[in-house]
Amino acid sequence: MSDYQAVIGLEVHAQLKTRTKIFCSCPTTYGAPPNSQTCPVCLGHPGALPVLNQKAVELAVRGALALGCHIRPRSVFARKNYFYPDLPKGYQISQYEEPLATGGSVRIEVDDGAREITLVRFHLEEDAGKSIHDGMPDSDRASYVDLNRSGVPLVEIVSRPDLKTPKEAYLYLQRLRSILRYAGVCDGNLEEGSMRCAANVSIRRKESRKLGTRTELKNLNSFRNVRRALDFEIARQTEIAEGGGRVRQETVLWDAADARTRPMRGKEEAHDYRYFPEPDLLPLVLEPAWIDQRRGTLPELPAERKQRLMATYGITQADAHLLTLERSLADYFEEVAELSGNARTSANFIVNDLLREQKVAKHDETNIPLPARHLAELIEMVDSGAVSVSAARGLFEELYVTRRPPAQLVREKGLEQVSDVDTLREVIRSVLQESPGQVEQYRNGKAGVFGYLVGRVMRASGGKANPRTVNALLKEMIGSSDS
Repeated sequence: MSDYQAVIGLEVHAQLKTRTKIFCSCPTTYGAPPNSQTCPVCLGHPGALPVLNQKAVELAVRGALALGCHIRPRSVFARKNYFYPDLPKGYQISQYEEPLATGGSVRIEVDDGAREITLVRFHLEEDAGKSIHDGMPDSDRASYVDLNRSGVPLVEIVSRPDLKTPKEAYLYLQRLRSILRYAGVCDGNLEEGSMRCAANVSIRRKESRKLGTRTELKNLNSFRNVRRALDFEIARQTEIAEGGGRVRQETVLWDAADARTRPMRGKEEAHDYRYFPEPDLLPLVLEPAWIDQRRGTLPELPAERKQRLMATYGITQADAHLLTLERSLADYFEEVAELSGNARTSANFIVNDLLREQKVAKHDETNIPLPARHLAELIEMVDSGAVSVSAARGLFEELYVTRRPPAQLVREKGLEQVSDVDTLREVIRSVLQESPGQVEQYRNGKAGVFGYLVGRVMRASGGKANPRTVNALLKEMIGSSDS
């Protein structure tokens, strides 16, 4: 075991669900032709003045409230100065000394119990454009710039370095995304760039409280890559430290193809950006009553809903966690549970079967093609003994794809379970007559033989026999002269 432990803090940029940009009326539509959604304001032309988007402020406040942050009654926009080709103004409008909100936390469930990951700040800012370094015909000698994203409204959410492992970072991001989506603040689509993450990571000796030299990890476009990149970077820094070397403070890029990090540039400090108050925007002043109105519109959030589902339906903590990651999935579960009257089996089918089919079909949780009433009907058929659990699971893929009523599919495929006592007695009697040795062993106390006999009966019935009825009848018949 290494003498070192990791210290991880995350910076998450979440795009607010507005139709237009934060300081102009250009649309924020994803996938538009390059540079088609721009104007003098977001291109930084001389004389163009920014006008703050009220909807962006409302969504940002909702997000901060959902995370338990303290909303500051007065916040100030600032210019963050740096040069990059995709930043035509030469500065980014953000917030620095007086952010929109501070504090708050995200609760995660880890192996040794729950932990609260505290937040440092939550502030508004505009996005920069996008530099395109590959995928073009002449990418070997040129880069391109698409400024459609320039001016798109973001919130930046900065955690304290409370995270200890890549797994904790993964769980934190997963829950943060859920909270923002529940609150209707951000769609959380990592592939489209509407939620992005950078990680600050360092190592220190386990007995020390002094922080080590940190690196900033960028180009993390999925939760899985966040975890992989942190695993690699922690191992890299530990190897340097154990070899007597010194970790450099730098920004590194995650190369998913080669599963390694690569140096990008030296890591900047806040003073390098020469922040100063934005002269073209007034301070943002929010009335307490207005903030309270937004607080009153928040829905039931993931942590609260998780506890309610466990208490109301008696499902496990693991199932409740997965079911509440998405509001639409939690809604679906409650509908199926109410229709079927069996919450635990509903959770089991959704977590193990439905989510598998969703992944295969590449559907997100907002697009569940299987009607809740069909899944509830299938569960009722299992509970009534009309179809076996194994047959129901074997039928699930076709049920999901075709969206046909389960009773119809069961009839067509001849999967009805046999529960008729007289019919099963005949099958069992035949099996017992063919297995006198095993019957004698069972009567002499060798209980393990019973499973063999049950299997023989199930095969003899073509897998259609009701297992519960078979078990009861088999025990009865072995103990009587009927065998």
